[in-house]
Order: sequence, then structure tokens, then C-alpha cells
Amino acid sequence: MALYYDLPVFKEVYKLILVLFEVTKDFPKEYKYTLGHDIKRDGINLVRSIYRANKAKNKVEYLEAFLDDFELIKLEIRLCVDMKILSIKKQAEISLLMDSIGKQITGWRNANLV
Repeated sequence: MALYYDLPVFKEVYKLILVLFEVTKDFPKEYKYTLGHDIKRDGINLVRSIYRANKAKNKVEYLEAFLDDFELIKLEIRLCVDMKILSIKKQAEISLLMDSIGKQITGWRNANLV
């Protein structure tokens, strides 16, 4: 079993978290401590789920939790764009990273459903 921080998906999730922390620091005060805080918290939860999935015998439960939090982040990012808090260019950058992460986690989950 690889250490969770050596997994390619962990490295990409970590990059995503850095981007999320970077973009939320420029949020207007009205959203920084509500929506911004939720985005950062949900990003940290992704790492938690990877750690737990990597060490668990039944990985599917934690990978499903990851995918739930992942969908919340997608929704939060979309909300930020619709509210003009986040640029479409930044959303595109985040989406590319999230697509790669989503494929890796879905593949990991499907491999453990057998």
C-alpha cells in the first residue's frame, strides 16, 4: 500500500486545495467567511477521504464520501462564477484539475467495487 501522500490523486487534490485557498482569499468580505470558508473546508475533506480510503480495507465508503464532497465543491465553484465572484478563466483552470481528479477517484472506486 502506497502512502497516501505519494498517490498521484493526492498530489492533484493538494494542488486543487492550494488553488481554492488562493482564490478565496480575494473573495469580497460578504462571501469570504461563508462561501469561501465552505469551499476551503470541503477541499480539506477531500484529503481526509483519500487518507481514509488509502488505509481502509473497504475503500468504497471513503471514495463515495470523497465524491460527495467533490460534487459540493463543483457546485460552490459554479455558484461563485454565477455570482461573479470568480472569473470564468479561473473556473476553467479549476475544472481541468477537477476533471483529472474525478477520473482518478472514479477509477479507484470502480476497481474496488469488484
